[in-house]
Amino acid sequence: MQPLAILASGMVTGVGLSAPASCAAIRCAINNFTETRFMDNAGEWIIGSQVPLEKPWRGLSKLVHMAVPAIRECLAQTGGARSETIALLLCVAEESRPGRLANLNEQLFQAIETELGVRFHPGSGTVPRGHTAGALALLEARRLLYEENLRYCIVAGADSLLVAATLDEFQRQNRLLTANNSNGFIPGEAACAILVGLPQQTKEKHLLCLGIGQGREEATLDSEKPLRANGLVQAFQAAFAESGTTIADIDYRITDANGEQYWFKEAALAVTRTLRTRKELFEIWHPVDCIGEVGAAIGPCALTVALAAARKNYAPGRSVLGHFGEADGERLALVLSAARGGLN
Repeated sequence: MQPLAILASGMVTGVGLSAPASCAAIRCAINNFTETRFMDNAGEWIIGSQVPLEKPWRGLSKLVHMAVPAIRECLAQTGGARSETIALLLCVAEESRPGRLANLNEQLFQAIETELGVRFHPGSGTVPRGHTAGALALLEARRLLYEENLRYCIVAGADSLLVAATLDEFQRQNRLLTANNSNGFIPGEAACAILVGLPQQTKEKHLLCLGIGQGREEATLDSEKPLRANGLVQAFQAAFAESGTTIADIDYRITDANGEQYWFKEAALAVTRTLRTRKELFEIWHPVDCIGEVGAAIGPCALTVALAAARKNYAPGRSVLGHFGEADGERLALVLSAARGGLN
């Protein structure tokens, strides 16, 4: 086992411009769903979750001005460590996303460094895998921390689905929540960052990532194959094996489920196939209910919510199972546990 410690976080969403503000709003089930400047096929305004910044930035500039404050929140907790010794793993939209900005990987990373006025460790880079990018970035962070002896990594995600070409494609696929489609999601935008290090003594509670599992689902959203949640079960089993736990040890779940029935059905099937003891209550948290579908930002966002819940003692328990799925079938699962003072 090579545990990772999630030590701090930063967050910019439609319900808050910092991690404490966003997490407080999500805890209270507050959203900021409003009419956007885009219309659906019925001529109705599309509802979305928009980040209210001081200027009406669009495109790359909007992503930069969301990501930079979130990353700054994490940098402020590094004790003055030089940025050149910190790896930034930047989660961005998947390459196949309609409406994705050209050269997004390179341009966004460079623009963030320029805006912050820093240079990150050469091991930094982008992870263009959408929903699963955050968990995949943790795998790379673990390698950098244990093999390259870095002290810190920052896993950050910045994404926006409030793009005309993106909304057009999701509407064509009947995936947007509209007056004519109840089985869809509300598009949003956000940026989030988490500070990751090795388990260490700290005065504050932190989250330990004890296991990471991967799987591949063949019965995807657009597939006609029967859904049995094979990919998610595979990810669960791998994460439990690595962490030395079982699903019976988990107190609650946090996920990227966005309102589409498919993801909730998959989650229910995966639990049914892995849980062998009775649980009185097994909550599933989905921050998208408050911040909208935020693509590649959802992984760090979910972990930020779990960190806040652990620190403020409103989580249903110490252990949490995070799981994330990309439309192409990739599945990732994380076993996490609240801790104080290293592994204790």
